[in-house]
Amino acid sequence: MLRKGITQSFGAAVHALGASHLTDGAVARSKRMMLDSLGVGLLGTRTDVFNKALRYSQTFVSKERSSVWGRSDIRLPPHYAAFVNGVAVHSMDFDDTWHPATHPSGAVLPALLALAEALPRRPSGRELLLAFNVGIEVQGRLLRFSKEACNIPERWCNPFSQLSRRQAVTNRGPCCPFRFHPPSVVGVMGSAAASAKLLNLSPAQCGHALAIAASSAGAPLANTATQTKPLHIGNAARRGLEAAQLAELGLEGNPAVLDLDCGFGVYYKDYSPSPMADAASSGFRWILEDQDVAIKRIPAHLGMHWVVDAALEARAKLESTCGGLDLGQIRRVTLRVPPSKYINCPLPASEHQARHSFQFNGCSALLDNKVTVASFSEAQIQRPALQELLSKVKVETPEDNHPSFNQMYCEVEIETQQGQSSAARCDTFYGHWRKPLSHRDLVDKFRANASSVLCAEGVEGVIDVIGSIENESECATLSSYLRMTSTPPKQFYGTRLV
Repeated sequence: MLRKGITQSFGAAVHALGASHLTDGAVARSKRMMLDSLGVGLLGTRTDVFNKALRYSQTFVSKERSSVWGRSDIRLPPHYAAFVNGVAVHSMDFDDTWHPATHPSGAVLPALLALAEALPRRPSGRELLLAFNVGIEVQGRLLRFSKEACNIPERWCNPFSQLSRRQAVTNRGPCCPFRFHPPSVVGVMGSAAASAKLLNLSPAQCGHALAIAASSAGAPLANTATQTKPLHIGNAARRGLEAAQLAELGLEGNPAVLDLDCGFGVYYKDYSPSPMADAASSGFRWILEDQDVAIKRIPAHLGMHWVVDAALEARAKLESTCGGLDLGQIRRVTLRVPPSKYINCPLPASEHQARHSFQFNGCSALLDNKVTVASFSEAQIQRPALQELLSKVKVETPEDNHPSFNQMYCEVEIETQQGQSSAARCDTFYGHWRKPLSHRDLVDKFRANASSVLCAEGVEGVIDVIGSIENESECATLSSYLRMTSTPPKQFYGTRLV
């Protein structure tokens, strides 16, 4: 018997995986991911970037209409519902993060919910759960085709720096392991696989869906820390859904797209693909069972969680030693972080830059003894006290501090004018896959986010449906709860409402 090619093995596995293959571990973790994604997505419907994406998407019409989360009166063509809901999930960088580095849920769940509403036969909750796990699994498999995918970028040039702009002109050579935002590459493939599963495509069609999606993959890292970054997730959700539907109509791509260096291999220098195990064989195991995701406690790049926890501990130590804390007496703050310049932003000028700044998040924690959603408002960013503290920050990148979410650490050291000092180190923050949020804290996070948009019945309804999604006869029940808005949308920092 001829051995299947890489792409062929993926198409066959996507088609063959069934509800009987779901394990308790994969189900439990994927349900946590779904609930968290819905919560941050609902909160994200308050943001300026979401409202701009929504206004654009409302110019398109089709016979099929799907829900916009948190908007009872707005429906869009399925592709654009997937797009705007995907943008909402990533609009505040509050969504889950995996290892190797990507945001796995935001590209998959919006596509599936939009597609489910447009199908003549409404899928069950178990079918939705299976398709979601398939989309996550494909992303995890693809990320393991390259060792360099395990690292966050090390030497990426900061586009907001005058020096970096000059370097971009004079130095055309490679400056980091990879130059793209990972969800824009593996996310669109996950969305395509998940959508193909929900559409019940044939093995060949599933392979073609991946090939079609590969031609929509990729977004430059230069757009991180800008309003365009959330579009990476929205586009991945939309384009993956489109790829599956085009494959259903008979459109074909290269049936070896995952096998070739000139196919999916263009994104990695050390590309080494391997077949996806046959779902019927004993060799198949969900990656999610062995590698959990990180659930964020603050709406910022994952690396910021290490610096915030270390800063809070260093602050508490100094307060205990000195019997109080006078921030005006701080002489220097030293941050020891991994070498990753795209999250090394000394003086952020916008909320998106602030979400990618070790300096801002460390100083906010020291100044306020917390970091919250409100910390990233323009007023908070421009506070004189914060600006003064930022001017005292020194960043060091020790050789043993590797740019990997599985290995990095952060140390914060505070020195005062009187010669006192306090230091703390964070190796694993609460919410990391090694120290996951408790179920109670996860649900509390969802309630806090979702209640800014939904009424109490909607909030509790989503919690109940996700909690027993495998037993729901129709996943449409979930969409109905996501439309149960409370009062007119509340405005918070930096948000312009439509």
